[in-house]
Amino acid sequence: KDEDGDWYETGLHIFFGAYPNVQNLFAELGISDRLQWKEHSMIFAMPNKPGEYSRFDFPETLPAPLNGVWAILKNNEMLTWPEKVKFAIGLLPAMLGGQAYVEAQDGLTVSEWMEKQGVPDRVNDEVFIAMSKALNFINPDELSMQCILIALNRFLQEKHGSKMAFLDGNPPERLCMPIVNHIQSLGGEVRLNSRIQKIELNPDGTVKHFALTDGTQITGDAYVFAAPVDIFKLLVPQEWREISYFKRLDKLVGVPVINVHIWFDRKLKNTYDHLLFSRSSLLSVYADMSLACKEYYDPNRSMLELVFAPAEEWIGRSDTEIIEATMLELAKLFPDEIAADQSKAKILKYHVVKTPRSVYKTVPNCEPCRPLQRSPIEGFYLAGDYTKQKYLASMEG
Repeated sequence: KDEDGDWYETGLHIFFGAYPNVQNLFAELGISDRLQWKEHSMIFAMPNKPGEYSRFDFPETLPAPLNGVWAILKNNEMLTWPEKVKFAIGLLPAMLGGQAYVEAQDGLTVSEWMEKQGVPDRVNDEVFIAMSKALNFINPDELSMQCILIALNRFLQEKHGSKMAFLDGNPPERLCMPIVNHIQSLGGEVRLNSRIQKIELNPDGTVKHFALTDGTQITGDAYVFAAPVDIFKLLVPQEWREISYFKRLDKLVGVPVINVHIWFDRKLKNTYDHLLFSRSSLLSVYADMSLACKEYYDPNRSMLELVFAPAEEWIGRSDTEIIEATMLELAKLFPDEIAADQSKAKILKYHVVKTPRSVYKTVPNCEPCRPLQRSPIEGFYLAGDYTKQKYLASMEG
């Protein structure tokens, strides 16, 4: 929270219908009403038509996968009919082959898979660049096709799989606090600012305790380590490093991402109460949070939250440079309302949040390196986006 009382965060957090565990968590905490479900659509900006959008609308009346097929067929701005047909034929093996087929594509990038399946390049340009950046903050020439197919399979198999919700306010108070309260109500304890310095072991290689930086020792019957893979790798005890389960983690690294918040002096008209795919070379997805989020609602001014990705080349640059580059892109998305020199909408303030290592980078051949959540060490478990579960690098994961 900044000095004005406004919140800013590490990422634009979206909840999909394909997240049953997250929805169960909300239900268990009695806060399901805090998910603001948006209309079942995916909305893409049109770079060749500045200021215009193209929609994929999933009809409520049709079951999956027909609702998804209908959404693709009804969209005529982004793909031609021949392209849609070739795209559908290319996807057939994934739809028929199930999970085994999906996992077998781990060795190919999205671009390589498209070429192999005879899917036109324009499908990549129109759809998959935006999808790759939204899923893993990298481009299709780096991303493993397995990542895309896992998402597509969920969306095609579950009627509301691709439906999106925003949290109705800031995550610390609206989601994290209810979790803390629930744990405490059952006699548990939540300690903040209690960093782990070392995992101390018993002579047999099992965990003796976690040593914290303040000198405290934490002992337990079971230990669940829920942290990004880069942090965990720094703390793997020397005695575990030659065990293949831990050794394989070397290949997994987090991907850099930047989250940008800009408060404008006016209400932008060319936007929606929804997540928007920018299809810009620098930006991934964005939303006008003054519309999309109840707590941030403002009838007079817009606050855009934008995911700046891929961020590899930008993570070391100054906030000023990042904002200037963002404004150049926004001038294309809002040609009538935003100019790069601020001669139209003016910036009241901004926040740039850099995450040098976020979710793990889902490049080809990573799948064999992802660990099961139950480790070979008795009583020691891993959790996080990089562990083996069916959702890859999402909150569900």
